[in-house]
Amino acid sequence: MTAIFFRANLFHAPGHSAGQTTDIERIDDAMIAVEDGMITAVMPPDDPARRDIDKAAVTDLRGKGALLPGFVDLHIHAPQFPQLGNALDVPLDVWLRTHTFPLESRYSDLEFADRVYRALVHRLLANGTTTAVYFATIHQPASLRLAEICLGAGQRALVGRVAMDLAETCPSYYRDASAEASIDDTADFLHAVSAMPGNNGQVMPVITPRFIPTCSDAALRGLGDLAAATGAHVQTHCSEDDWEHAHVQRRCGMSDTAALQDFGLLTDKTILAHSTFIDDDDMAMIAAAGSGVAHCPLSNVFFSNAVFPLRRALEKGLHVGLGTDISGGPAASLMDTARMTVIASRMLEEGVDASLRAGARGVPSSRVDFRTAFWLATMGGAQALDLPVGCFAPGRQFDAMLVRLPADHLLDIANGDNDSGDGKRDGTSDSMARDADMGPGDDLLQKIIMLATPDHILQTWVAGTSVHRRG
Repeated sequence: MTAIFFRANLFHAPGHSAGQTTDIERIDDAMIAVEDGMITAVMPPDDPARRDIDKAAVTDLRGKGALLPGFVDLHIHAPQFPQLGNALDVPLDVWLRTHTFPLESRYSDLEFADRVYRALVHRLLANGTTTAVYFATIHQPASLRLAEICLGAGQRALVGRVAMDLAETCPSYYRDASAEASIDDTADFLHAVSAMPGNNGQVMPVITPRFIPTCSDAALRGLGDLAAATGAHVQTHCSEDDWEHAHVQRRCGMSDTAALQDFGLLTDKTILAHSTFIDDDDMAMIAAAGSGVAHCPLSNVFFSNAVFPLRRALEKGLHVGLGTDISGGPAASLMDTARMTVIASRMLEEGVDASLRAGARGVPSSRVDFRTAFWLATMGGAQALDLPVGCFAPGRQFDAMLVRLPADHLLDIANGDNDSGDGKRDGTSDSMARDADMGPGDDLLQKIIMLATPDHILQTWVAGTSVHRRG
């Protein structure tokens, strides 16, 4: 296949150490070669190989913004999109019974499901989410439709039909008929997604027990056996809040993490949403299994009753990425989640009770900065899923977004640019090539992470194909 080329000013975070060091690499005027969606070369300006490139094959993005890797969102409840921003003032168990289960039950209506899922996938691509991990509902046709929509829109996605069969906690109008139905319908869904026409693996099925409180032991054990037999990804919730964490302790006599391991659901392809209350023993189990954690700091504010110990988890070698947790998190942008990641870590470290003295308020050494948040939103999620995305390097897929620099007039002022008085500035609108007096190059990335909104994302690519262009 003929190579295509992207010429751009880029940022990415290819490396992160357990000691909280995140390597931000900035390359001005990079040339990225892409063949069949995969990056084959990243050439700096002085690379002699660039002289032989046909200019007609080059998409020049300089002067328009910064090129960043596409975001990897590890935890999205697709059917909850219509209630985004609603019902955030009640506990998790009440939220499920009175708001979420009634909404999710509506997805027996395939037309309703189609309308919502198309809107959601379009929104996420516009927000720079190139890889999305979705909980759907118990409904097989609607869950398959979500997978088909992702494939048609070009989004890289992992989609799960939700399994939940426990009569004690699931309403009669919204649950699987039995443990056997949970297992059989999940197996059928795995096959159906893999067999979708034109699906070359860009959309993958996920074994999805909602969480232990809504699943019988028989269903959980059978789904664990299915994971072992198929090697499929697994996703579920783990120790999200006090209610769930205590429920599992009472029922199973062990932590949520240990119970999931006992059921065969803790694998190197498992994503555990939240995990707010995991302790050091749980962390050791998760790290040994190679499972990943979807850190959802925004929804944790409303439903988790605590702050996830992110830095400690990273220091113990856990794979961690970020999740919006639509709609427990009232934002569909992983940029908002990245910001909240920094804020939550600072609140955990410094504490929030002003009646306590400064040294007694928080948990020391808990903070992370924008560099780590950016890494989590890109490479962290890629590593948790073991997918070749997340940065610009040979062998990785070209999943990317072009971000117009926020408040660029302020950047121009900082760089000493002159405004002619008629609203025109001398030079281009892209400040990346001329910010020598603004300090370290990643200061520019900090402005993007802390200030950018979805309106700043001009274009999104998945596997080298443009899947969204603003305007």
